[in-house]
Amino acid sequence: MRQSPYLPNRPLKVAVLGSSGAVGSELLKILEQRDFPISELVLLSSERSEGKKIIWKDEELVTKKTTKEEFKNLDLVLASAGGSISKKWLSTIIDQNALLIDNSSAFRLDKNVPLIVPEVNGSEVLNHDGVIANPNCTTILLTLVLAPLNKLSTIQRVIVSTYQSVSGAGQLAMEELKLLTEQYLQGNPQKSEVLPYSLAFNLFLHNSPMLSNNYCEEEMKMVNETRKILNIADLKLSATCVRVPVLRAHSESINIEFADEVEPKDALEELKKSPGIEVIEDYKNNRFPMPNDVMGRDNVAVGRLRTDISQSHGLELWLCGDQIRKGAALNAVQIAELLIPKK
Repeated sequence: MRQSPYLPNRPLKVAVLGSSGAVGSELLKILEQRDFPISELVLLSSERSEGKKIIWKDEELVTKKTTKEEFKNLDLVLASAGGSISKKWLSTIIDQNALLIDNSSAFRLDKNVPLIVPEVNGSEVLNHDGVIANPNCTTILLTLVLAPLNKLSTIQRVIVSTYQSVSGAGQLAMEELKLLTEQYLQGNPQKSEVLPYSLAFNLFLHNSPMLSNNYCEEEMKMVNETRKILNIADLKLSATCVRVPVLRAHSESINIEFADEVEPKDALEELKKSPGIEVIEDYKNNRFPMPNDVMGRDNVAVGRLRTDISQSHGLELWLCGDQIRKGAALNAVQIAELLIPKK
């Protein structure tokens, strides 16, 4: 364990690893918007993106190729460059007595690495040894809702279907969706080069690697990460993940079975007072959360809470959340904020 789990009580030297990607770019926006205490900001990238100029707080910064030299005297590294990159540089970061908050799946299920959603298990953030894992985007949105509802009655089983935006596949996939949609409307549909199939007026089951149990990697991330975050090792959870033609907001249809009956009105009241959640629910006008409600915003929108007519003690609901913000970059910065000593 580091001498102190907290970050130094001063403006910090911070590096964003993967600074030119979709999540990296959002990290820079959020650090500025939330006035995170920074003395120096270092933008690290691949050799391909080296030299890119980025304006941050009215200052022109230039992305640098990631080398050992660039990690000197850092306090904090916010990484969103993929698991192999995070693993490659972990020992270098630790040697500098810096903290790594990692957005890849590299360390999420490591029993010695905290997996944190601040509103859910923020108290565990101090149990780190130099690295903290940021959960998968769909898991963050899901646990943000499950945790408060678990206070009403113990959750026994969860069935979730996701409708995942193209932003989860990166900036190139977002740009390609725009291009392929335009080509489709012009009567000239083209094949995707970034994703396995075109998302123009289409959707497909998530393209992460298929596992031996016939669930894909993305679906099992939700299962295993949710169990760890909620500290329910035997939670029954099944997920079906789908990629849809939405730019940057994920949606989830969630069916929850409780130990006891939970009234929708009680669940609604619990969610209304939970941090990071807003309720959009108007049955009269059939108005519930949509991706457009949350794109570029911090809160996760929840609605259409109803009793499951197929079973006792069941509840169904719908949510939408910005994949790049709360599903990735915002959650990482919020983790770092928990480690800033209180004045």
